[in-house]
Amino acid sequence: MNIKHTLHIFAIPIIVFFGIGAYLLLNNIFHYRTIAIFLALILVVMGSWKMIVETVTAFLRKQFALDYIAILAILVSIFTGQYLVALVIVLMLSSGTQLEEYGMTKAQQSLTALSDRIPKEVMRLSTDDHTTKVAIASVVVGERILVRKGEVVPLDGVLESTTALTDESSLTGEPYMLDKLKGDQIRSGIVNMGDVMIVLVTKTDDESTYRKIIGMVQEAQQEKAPLIRLADRYSTIFTIITLVIATFAYLISHDIGRVLAVLVVATPCPLILATPIALFGGMNAAAKRRVLVKRLSALEVLARVTTFIFDKTGTLTLGKPTVTNIVMLDNSMDADHALQIAEAIERNSLHPIAKAIVDAAREKNSTQLSARDIMEETGVGISAIVEDVRYHISKMEQSHDINAVELKREGEIVARIEFEDTLKQDSTDILKEIHQLGVKIHIFTGDKKENAEKILLQLGDIREYLTLKADCSPTEKKDGVAALKAGGEVTAMVGDGINDAPALALADVGMVFSNEEQTAASEAADIVFLGGDLEDVKETIRIAKRTINIALQSIIVGIGLSIVAMIFAALGYIPAIAGALLQEAIDVAVILNALRASRG
Repeated sequence: MNIKHTLHIFAIPIIVFFGIGAYLLLNNIFHYRTIAIFLALILVVMGSWKMIVETVTAFLRKQFALDYIAILAILVSIFTGQYLVALVIVLMLSSGTQLEEYGMTKAQQSLTALSDRIPKEVMRLSTDDHTTKVAIASVVVGERILVRKGEVVPLDGVLESTTALTDESSLTGEPYMLDKLKGDQIRSGIVNMGDVMIVLVTKTDDESTYRKIIGMVQEAQQEKAPLIRLADRYSTIFTIITLVIATFAYLISHDIGRVLAVLVVATPCPLILATPIALFGGMNAAAKRRVLVKRLSALEVLARVTTFIFDKTGTLTLGKPTVTNIVMLDNSMDADHALQIAEAIERNSLHPIAKAIVDAAREKNSTQLSARDIMEETGVGISAIVEDVRYHISKMEQSHDINAVELKREGEIVARIEFEDTLKQDSTDILKEIHQLGVKIHIFTGDKKENAEKILLQLGDIREYLTLKADCSPTEKKDGVAALKAGGEVTAMVGDGINDAPALALADVGMVFSNEEQTAASEAADIVFLGGDLEDVKETIRIAKRTINIALQSIIVGIGLSIVAMIFAALGYIPAIAGALLQEAIDVAVILNALRASRG
């Protein structure tokens, strides 16, 4: 959102603010009272017409609202000639309204990065293999497209190239590169990590896997229940008390001035100011931990979440393969030597498995060997000459829940190097602490059930309190969140990938671990963790609860002081002007207390 657009949203509060200055000059300095009154009336109408329409709509629906008091205060202020009081009320309320609109506009932009991830144009191959750059929307089923290394596949299809290497973590969450062979299905949204691939298109842009995910995110955002603001829970009783005291003031005095004094003191600033200021403070406290709160009300909802749903890969786990075991199949060599040979071969490869092998060797401080005549072929593997012997590393065929590569010497298998995605160091403790808050915990993962359960075994006793749902597609994750919400749960979804985006958008609070590969996924969330530390989730919950406690303190104390002041105003001890000053003092007390939330 650019500065020009932001200024457009806040145009009315800005105009009213400078209009108040103009009113004071015209009325108090130049004594052009008629012009000043005319200007005040224009500003009041400009700043309050939207609020009046919404209040009338709420009244017709038989709903109470804080705006009843504000509108009544504005009308009485004008009736009694207190135009400055009316303008101050309008400025305060229009600013709050525009802040809400600003937040809604930001939320509506959440699909931008998801959509922008897919290129708008693609290279189309003709029957004679000539390439033409065309708009994706113009590509039809049966045509061929060319996808270069590092590019996102824009359309679903079938691989026509002999082999390909793809990164499908954005859709499945699994941190492994997948080898593809001619005839395999290729889904939009995945990344080509190998040589140029040719894809025979089987679905148009509107029907593609990735577009359906974006559609689910949009649908989920529309389904998300509107927030019942903290202040709204106290508005009905406060409105009734105010009207009762104002009526009492008139009945005992028949003085409209006392009524205005009551209404001015009752202008619901504590209710209006306490929550947003505390939430802004909470947002600041979270930012100090490199946690970005994109939707201000997310902290309010997070404080009362009853169920957390965690993605596994990249959220509870590191999200990358790690060497966990080396199985020797040749007694002439030990595991350390096999790892040294593998590290020499893989040292200059960009494959994630290669990085895992290199990292494992460095952790062991293994002696580095040199490799020459390195040959890497997508879908086949990598080979090199180490210690005057040709070795070859290739991916082992999937066997149950084992992810592994085989180290071969002159065609004979020497060792099997196994990999797993491992838990983050603090996962068990953090989940236990979150559970102790009285929160239910579910794990939704796109990983295979065997792999997911293997990871859960590392969680120890806490796994008894978890509900696991494996092999989840983006649709199934979203449906799982919807089912929990339908059961009355207030939900928070914690994920890190585009495959989590629909569930993140639908959950009452979406929380995402952002990283370089999955920044687009963060657009569907309300809270973004810039680091990978799971403790940030626990700390954000703590910040949210503390923030709302402070907001509640401010609201209750502010209401209490306002009620006391209203009673004195009704009895004639506080005139309207003094009431306005007193209300300002109450507001300052509320603001100072609410600002404590920024200390985290």
